[in-house]
Amino acid sequence: MSFGQGGPQSQWDPWKPQSQQPQQQPQPQQQPWNSGDSGSTPDWAALADASEARARRRRLLFIGGGALATVAIAGAVAVAVVSAGGSDQASDGPASQLPSAADIPSASATDPSFAPTSAPPPLDPKDFVSSAKKDKAPLSPDLLFPGTQLTMGETVYKKGPTADTRTCGSAVQGTLPKVLDTNKCTRLIRVTYTQGDTAVTVGVAVFDEEAQAAKAKKDADEKSIVRSLSGGGVKSFCTGAVCRSTTNSYGRYAYFTVAGFTGGKDVTEKSTEVFRAGDDLAEFAFQQIRRRGQAQASAAAEG
Repeated sequence: MSFGQGGPQSQWDPWKPQSQQPQQQPQPQQQPWNSGDSGSTPDWAALADASEARARRRRLLFIGGGALATVAIAGAVAVAVVSAGGSDQASDGPASQLPSAADIPSASATDPSFAPTSAPPPLDPKDFVSSAKKDKAPLSPDLLFPGTQLTMGETVYKKGPTADTRTCGSAVQGTLPKVLDTNKCTRLIRVTYTQGDTAVTVGVAVFDEEAQAAKAKKDADEKSIVRSLSGGGVKSFCTGAVCRSTTNSYGRYAYFTVAGFTGGKDVTEKSTEVFRAGDDLAEFAFQQIRRRGQAQASAAAEG
């Protein structure tokens, strides 16, 4: 489309030096530079669009190139980290071709090493009740047999009279005085417990060393009996009737029981309550001596 008035178009092209300027016509109208003709004038709008497109492509190429450079740098860092431990290069092979755990080098000689350590062995509670040199905790009838009653299972025993003597032979009878004196007993603690018409006296003999207590246990026989302890509401028992006795030792302590009926009745094989009472009090004596050792071992460990 032409915006000029009729007549043939000019052949003059200002961009071509060899073109001839036509003769001036009266009152010509200026041709716009953005004419739709296929003529010789440039399309400035198209040129501007092309220039903007080229600039946009350059920006995209610059941005894309920067991103690719960033990825390349990150890849180089990753490869450097992987291969920093040695001369091996990163592998492009599948995971099945990666080195096994056995092929991975162990820690280098420059890595810090620590000497193996072990905790000291726990203290043995029995050691603290096996010798007078270590068994220094206070000792008395009420410390060894505390409280006013004892519960063993479902049975409750009432605590009766107690006694403490340094003359061990005076608190025992039969063959036991000689046994205790021969093995150098230094102290004898007694306590009586009752349940119904059943009574039990426990006697704990103290020695300087474990070997002496063990020897006293071995030397005792069926006639080695601790004297029953009555009084304080407990009737006399086991003074002439048949009773049941036990002997044992733990550490530097030997402990004895005598059990029977407070009414003077003889103990027979059917007197299960007497046997149970004697066993319960013997077990309790053992537990108390062992707890004494545990308490001293714990105190020594904390100290």
